[in-house]
Amino acid sequence: MEEVIRIDNLSYAYPDGQRALSGISLTVQRGESLAIIGPNGAGKSTLLLHLNGILRSGGRVKVFSEPVTEKNLKDVRRRIGLVFQNPDDQLFSATVFDDVAFGPMNLGYSEAEVRQSVSCALAKVGMTGFEHRSSHHLSLGERKRIAIATILSMSPEVMVLDEPTSNLDPQGKWLLIELLRKLPVTRLIATHDLELVAALCHRVVILDGGRIVADDMAEIILNDKSLLEAHGLSRPAGLKSALESVIPVRD
Repeated sequence: MEEVIRIDNLSYAYPDGQRALSGISLTVQRGESLAIIGPNGAGKSTLLLHLNGILRSGGRVKVFSEPVTEKNLKDVRRRIGLVFQNPDDQLFSATVFDDVAFGPMNLGYSEAEVRQSVSCALAKVGMTGFEHRSSHHLSLGERKRIAIATILSMSPEVMVLDEPTSNLDPQGKWLLIELLRKLPVTRLIATHDLELVAALCHRVVILDGGRIVADDMAEIILNDKSLLEAHGLSRPAGLKSALESVIPVRD
């Protein structure tokens, strides 16, 4: 399989000296659906921000065999689409159309190509007809869909999502899971939502204290209650039913 992301011994500290990542090494193959789980403050979001150059890695992160640099940043951000936890961090234009068109316009698409890209992206997230609405007048679930569309409009090969189901009601959560399930892209998902992990991800990495403490198939990690609890995670009561359609569950 083609390697789409390689991270070699990545460490990172914030300007105040607080260390967020220590010695992270990780590879992601094309077509994988990988969950990154761990307690608050584990470094999950910090790791994701290195994947498209928002935070710099000193050459320790490679995408499609090339280090992320200022020179190739535009191409990296087209191929590696990052969806923030809060959609309001991603949506800033007057209309949905303008938000979704922003990326293609910056990539130099023609007017016709921009309109086609916006139309296709909105159709994929079930938001056709919302082009002239204001994103900030939509529900949280709708804003999350529009945020995903802003990435899909650039036809990414990898989607990186930070807590995509946070603060959604159960119906909105499962609608979003079904949407993500249908997208034919490599996925990296940082999340606390183990039901989402069971439904979408084949491989799970546990990050704690800025270090990778486990990396294995989802069926192994999600069945290991003591491992989850040791790193601030617990399997919710509803997870068993979510897992049964995906992996065998052992209590």
